[in-house]
Amino acid sequence: MDLHIVPGVNAKDVAEAHSRDVYLEKDHHCKCLTYWIDEFRGHVFCLIDAPDKESVYELHNRSHGLLPHKIIEVQTGFVESFLGRIADPEVGQYTDTGLLMLDDTSYRIILCVSTPDTVLLQHQLGLQAAAKKVEEQNNIIRNEIKKQGGKEALYEGSEIIGSFIAAEKAVQCGLAIQQQLGGLTDHKYAVRIHAGEPVAKTDELFGDTLQLLRSMRLLKQNGAIAITAAVKELIAKDLLHKNTAALHTLAAPDQQFLTSLMDVLETNFANNEFNADKYAQTLAMSKSKLYRKVTSLTGFSPNDLLNEYRLEKAKELLTKKKHNVSEVAFVTGFSSPSYFTKCFKNKFGLLPLAYLELA
Repeated sequence: MDLHIVPGVNAKDVAEAHSRDVYLEKDHHCKCLTYWIDEFRGHVFCLIDAPDKESVYELHNRSHGLLPHKIIEVQTGFVESFLGRIADPEVGQYTDTGLLMLDDTSYRIILCVSTPDTVLLQHQLGLQAAAKKVEEQNNIIRNEIKKQGGKEALYEGSEIIGSFIAAEKAVQCGLAIQQQLGGLTDHKYAVRIHAGEPVAKTDELFGDTLQLLRSMRLLKQNGAIAITAAVKELIAKDLLHKNTAALHTLAAPDQQFLTSLMDVLETNFANNEFNADKYAQTLAMSKSKLYRKVTSLTGFSPNDLLNEYRLEKAKELLTKKKHNVSEVAFVTGFSSPSYFTKCFKNKFGLLPLAYLELA
């Protein structure tokens, strides 16, 4: 999938450019599947089956000269689950020359629901009870996503992600999920909502949006649904006012800080000499300011947050079963396997080896 940034773009011009691509696609061993256009933002996204990125550049250059600003590799299954289609729609408007003219945007509201760790549930409840709990919660989440007109876009371990065209539908879905899951179990469920486009800075489909949603796992939500400022601007004021206590808006400056915070954690968590002092130096702020900012957003001190991040990374590695406990301890920045074991037991209620055996 590629991104073209064309200020002032319109649907008719894109339909004509797409037709020229289709006319020449075989010469470049490509298949132009479909496209999306966002006239408001001046962005066009093309989905092309091609042997490599160079073929896409050559095709566009020869057909109309509008070279893409970025190209990423995508799986058609992911594209369909996020955007709803991988081919031109069957109905639509046509130009005077008979070309299908698409005008649907690829901008999506992405909802992410974090659910309890299935391995920890199994440890706490037993295999059968845990399996039943997971089935119940997943059915609730999936039914609400479908009920509100969304599509289940991704399911990875302890997170289910839904894609929506309308921000209000995504928020209503989140409110319904939170209400139902709150009565189902004592375990906490975190709901987060952000908005974005399929191709941006990262090389992953909706990568920038998903990256921020992952960063928002660090937030101190206090049971509220975390939404970004971009989502807040898209929902009606009455919906926002009726659910003031249930919605927590991440302000734009805090969003930027959270992104930087996550980048620092991801880059340095494996270094067992990394601490709050180096944290502050990396972010170019005083240690006291870092402490106030981090505790305000996450509820953790900088050192405690680093420890929490390392433990979550350790859980991911144990689940993959590619490393033993000692290896996981050192890979995730703990000074010794014994200290790692102590921290893991205090956090999750079981030893790392027991978690590895249950995973």
